[in-house]
Amino acid sequence: MTLTGVAGVLFDLDGTLVDTAPDLVQALNLALADAGFDSQPLATLRHAASHGSLALVRAALPHAEADMQHRVQTGLLAHYQRINGDHSSLFAGVPELLALLEQQQRPFGIITNKPARFTRPLLDKLALTPRLDCIISGDSTRFAKPHTAPMLLGAQQLGHAPGRLLYIGDAERDLVAAQNACMQGAIALWGYIGAGDDPLNWPAIARFARPQAVTTALSFKD
Repeated sequence: MTLTGVAGVLFDLDGTLVDTAPDLVQALNLALADAGFDSQPLATLRHAASHGSLALVRAALPHAEADMQHRVQTGLLAHYQRINGDHSSLFAGVPELLALLEQQQRPFGIITNKPARFTRPLLDKLALTPRLDCIISGDSTRFAKPHTAPMLLGAQQLGHAPGRLLYIGDAERDLVAAQNACMQGAIALWGYIGAGDDPLNWPAIARFARPQAVTTALSFKD
Protein backbone atom coordinates (compact mmCIF):
# COMPACT_ATOMS: atom_id res chain seq x y z
CA MET A 1 0.00 0.00 0.00
CA THR A 2 0.94 3.68 -0.34
CA LEU A 3 0.43 6.17 2.48
CA THR A 4 -0.71 9.62 1.39
CA GLY A 5 -0.95 12.93 3.19
CA VAL A 6 1.69 11.95 5.77
CA ALA A 7 3.75 14.99 6.75
CA GLY A 8 5.55 13.33 9.65
CA VAL A 9 5.79 10.07 11.59
CA LEU A 10 5.59 9.34 15.30
CA PHE A 11 6.60 6.01 16.79
CA ASP A 12 5.99 4.08 19.96
CA LEU A 13 9.33 3.07 21.45
CA ASP A 14 9.31 -0.42 23.01
CA GLY A 15 8.30 -3.05 20.48
CA THR A 16 7.97 -0.61 17.60
CA LEU A 17 11.17 1.33 17.08
CA VAL A 18 13.49 -0.51 19.48
CA ASP A 19 13.66 -4.13 20.60
CA THR A 20 14.02 -3.51 24.33
CA ALA A 21 12.75 -6.89 25.51
CA PRO A 22 16.25 -8.36 26.06
CA ASP A 23 17.09 -5.63 28.59
CA LEU A 24 13.70 -5.69 30.28
CA VAL A 25 13.61 -9.46 30.68
CA GLN A 26 17.20 -9.54 31.91
CA ALA A 27 16.34 -6.92 34.53
CA LEU A 28 13.29 -8.96 35.48
CA ASN A 29 15.33 -12.14 35.84
CA LEU A 30 17.84 -10.38 38.09
CA ALA A 31 14.95 -9.21 40.26
CA LEU A 32 13.41 -12.69 40.26
CA ALA A 33 16.72 -14.16 41.41
CA ASP A 34 16.94 -11.57 44.19
CA ALA A 35 13.50 -12.68 45.39
CA GLY A 36 14.30 -16.41 45.14
CA PHE A 37 12.47 -17.23 41.91
CA ASP A 38 13.70 -19.00 38.79
CA SER A 39 14.60 -17.06 35.68
CA GLN A 40 12.16 -16.90 32.78
CA PRO A 41 13.05 -17.28 29.07
CA LEU A 42 12.93 -14.21 26.87
CA ALA A 43 10.60 -15.87 24.36
CA THR A 44 7.97 -16.50 27.04
CA LEU A 45 7.80 -12.90 28.25
CA ARG A 46 8.55 -10.98 25.08
CA HIS A 47 4.89 -10.19 24.45
CA ALA A 48 4.60 -8.29 27.75
CA ALA A 49 7.54 -5.96 27.16
CA SER A 50 5.37 -3.15 25.75
CA HIS A 51 3.06 -3.07 28.74
CA GLY A 52 5.29 -1.83 31.54
CA SER A 53 7.29 -3.32 34.36
CA LEU A 54 4.35 -4.56 36.44
CA ALA A 55 2.86 -6.36 33.44
CA LEU A 56 6.19 -8.13 32.96
CA VAL A 57 6.25 -9.20 36.60
CA ARG A 58 2.65 -10.41 36.46
CA ALA A 59 3.43 -12.41 33.33
CA ALA A 60 6.33 -14.09 35.15
CA LEU A 61 4.57 -14.49 38.52
CA PRO A 62 0.84 -14.64 37.76
CA HIS A 63 -0.04 -16.37 41.03
CA ALA A 64 2.18 -14.37 43.39
CA GLU A 65 0.70 -12.04 45.99
CA ALA A 66 0.45 -8.38 44.98
CA ASP A 67 3.04 -7.38 47.60
CA MET A 68 5.56 -9.82 46.13
CA GLN A 69 4.81 -8.65 42.59
CA HIS A 70 5.47 -5.05 43.60
CA ARG A 71 8.67 -6.09 45.38
CA VAL A 72 9.95 -7.77 42.22
CA GLN A 73 8.84 -4.77 40.17
CA THR A 74 10.93 -2.48 42.36
CA GLY A 75 13.94 -4.73 41.83
CA LEU A 76 13.32 -4.88 38.09
CA LEU A 77 13.33 -1.08 37.81
CA ALA A 78 16.53 -0.82 39.85
CA HIS A 79 18.33 -3.35 37.64
CA TYR A 80 16.89 -1.82 34.47
CA GLN A 81 18.26 1.59 35.40
CA ARG A 82 21.73 0.01 35.34
CA ILE A 83 21.50 -2.13 32.18
CA ASN A 84 19.10 0.00 30.10
CA GLY A 85 20.23 -0.14 26.48
CA ASP A 86 22.97 -2.73 26.93
CA HIS A 87 21.19 -5.33 24.80
CA SER A 88 18.58 -3.23 23.01
CA SER A 89 18.70 -2.49 19.29
CA LEU A 90 16.65 -1.02 16.48
CA PHE A 91 14.41 -3.59 14.80
CA ALA A 92 15.67 -4.78 11.43
CA GLY A 93 14.51 -2.35 8.78
CA VAL A 94 14.11 0.60 11.14
CA PRO A 95 17.47 2.22 10.24
CA GLU A 96 16.45 2.29 6.59
CA LEU A 97 13.01 3.70 7.47
CA LEU A 98 14.53 6.53 9.50
CA ALA A 99 17.04 7.26 6.74
CA LEU A 100 14.17 7.57 4.24
CA LEU A 101 12.30 9.99 6.50
CA GLU A 102 15.43 12.11 6.83
CA GLN A 103 15.95 12.05 3.08
CA GLN A 104 12.34 13.12 2.53
CA GLN A 105 12.64 15.77 5.26
CA ARG A 106 9.62 14.37 7.05
CA PRO A 107 10.01 15.05 10.80
CA PHE A 108 9.75 12.07 13.12
CA GLY A 109 9.76 11.42 16.84
CA ILE A 110 8.73 9.17 19.70
CA ILE A 111 5.72 9.06 21.99
CA THR A 112 6.15 6.39 24.66
CA ASN A 113 4.71 5.60 28.07
CA LYS A 114 8.23 4.77 29.31
CA PRO A 115 9.33 7.34 31.94
CA ALA A 116 11.89 9.92 30.82
CA ARG A 117 14.52 8.57 33.23
CA PHE A 118 14.61 5.41 31.08
CA THR A 119 13.70 6.88 27.69
CA ARG A 120 16.46 9.47 27.44
CA PRO A 121 19.42 7.22 28.38
CA LEU A 122 18.20 4.53 25.99
CA LEU A 123 17.91 6.94 23.07
CA ASP A 124 21.31 8.44 23.90
CA LYS A 125 22.92 4.99 23.93
CA LEU A 126 21.40 4.20 20.53
CA ALA A 127 22.52 7.60 19.15
CA LEU A 128 18.91 8.46 18.29
CA THR A 129 18.43 11.60 20.39
CA PRO A 130 19.87 14.15 17.91
CA ARG A 131 17.86 12.62 15.04
CA LEU A 132 14.46 12.93 16.71
CA ASP A 133 12.27 15.99 16.30
CA CYS A 134 10.34 15.18 19.46
CA ILE A 135 10.69 12.85 22.43
CA ILE A 136 7.53 12.49 24.53
CA SER A 137 7.88 10.18 27.53
CA GLY A 138 5.22 8.79 29.81
CA ASP A 139 5.73 11.63 32.27
CA SER A 140 6.13 14.45 29.74
CA THR A 141 2.44 15.29 30.15
CA ARG A 142 -0.03 14.80 32.95
CA PHE A 143 -1.61 11.83 31.20
CA ALA A 144 -0.06 8.95 29.23
CA LYS A 145 -1.43 7.02 26.25
CA PRO A 146 -4.22 6.32 25.42
CA HIS A 147 -4.94 9.92 26.47
CA THR A 148 -4.58 12.51 23.75
CA ALA A 149 -2.24 14.79 25.76
CA PRO A 150 1.08 13.23 24.69
CA MET A 151 -0.18 12.82 21.12
CA LEU A 152 -1.14 16.46 20.76
CA LEU A 153 2.14 17.58 22.32
CA GLY A 154 3.99 15.43 19.78
CA ALA A 155 2.02 16.97 16.91
CA GLN A 156 2.82 20.44 18.22
CA GLN A 157 6.53 19.68 18.41
CA LEU A 158 6.56 18.22 14.89
CA GLY A 159 4.74 21.32 13.65
CA HIS A 160 1.89 19.57 11.85
CA ALA A 161 -1.81 19.03 12.42
CA PRO A 162 -2.52 15.60 13.99
CA GLY A 163 -4.41 14.46 10.91
CA ARG A 164 -1.25 14.77 8.81
CA LEU A 165 0.79 12.56 11.12
CA LEU A 166 1.21 8.79 11.10
CA TYR A 167 1.55 7.11 14.50
CA ILE A 168 2.96 3.58 14.54
CA GLY A 169 2.60 1.34 17.59
CA ASP A 170 2.33 -2.27 18.69
CA ALA A 171 -0.28 -2.01 21.45
CA GLU A 172 -4.01 -1.30 21.40
CA ARG A 173 -3.56 1.83 23.53
CA ASP A 174 -1.24 3.23 20.84
CA LEU A 175 -3.92 2.96 18.17
CA VAL A 176 -6.67 4.21 20.48
CA ALA A 177 -4.52 7.23 21.36
CA ALA A 178 -3.90 7.92 17.68
CA GLN A 179 -7.60 7.66 16.90
CA ASN A 180 -8.56 9.90 19.83
CA ALA A 181 -6.06 12.52 18.63
CA CYS A 182 -7.29 12.25 15.01
CA MET A 183 -3.93 10.89 13.83
CA GLN A 184 -3.47 8.18 11.23
CA GLY A 185 -2.68 5.00 13.15
CA ALA A 186 -0.69 2.01 11.91
CA ILE A 187 0.05 -1.27 13.68
CA ALA A 188 3.59 -2.60 14.03
CA LEU A 189 2.85 -6.31 13.75
CA TRP A 190 6.55 -7.04 14.30
CA GLY A 191 6.22 -5.79 17.88
CA TYR A 192 5.28 -7.33 21.21
CA ILE A 193 1.83 -8.62 20.31
CA GLY A 194 0.64 -11.47 22.49
CA ALA A 195 -1.64 -14.41 21.81
CA GLY A 196 -4.48 -12.63 23.59
CA ASP A 197 -4.19 -9.47 21.49
CA ASP A 198 -6.52 -8.86 18.56
CA PRO A 199 -4.86 -6.28 16.29
CA LEU A 200 -7.44 -6.85 13.55
CA ASN A 201 -9.91 -5.02 15.78
CA TRP A 202 -7.64 -2.12 16.71
CA PRO A 203 -8.41 1.20 15.01
CA ALA A 204 -5.83 1.62 12.26
CA ILE A 205 -5.49 2.65 8.64
CA ALA A 206 -2.70 0.13 8.05
CA ARG A 207 -1.06 -2.96 9.51
CA PHE A 208 2.57 -3.63 8.70
CA ALA A 209 4.33 -6.97 9.12
CA ARG A 210 7.83 -5.42 8.99
CA PRO A 211 9.42 -1.96 9.11
CA GLN A 212 10.47 -2.50 5.50
CA ALA A 213 6.79 -2.39 4.53
CA VAL A 214 6.46 1.07 6.08
CA THR A 215 9.47 2.21 4.09
CA THR A 216 7.86 0.97 0.89
CA ALA A 217 4.55 2.67 1.73
CA LEU A 218 6.29 5.99 2.36
CA SER A 219 8.74 5.76 -0.53
CA PHE A 220 6.74 8.14 -2.71
CA LYS A 221 6.32 11.49 -1.00
CA ASP A 222 3.08 13.17 -1.94
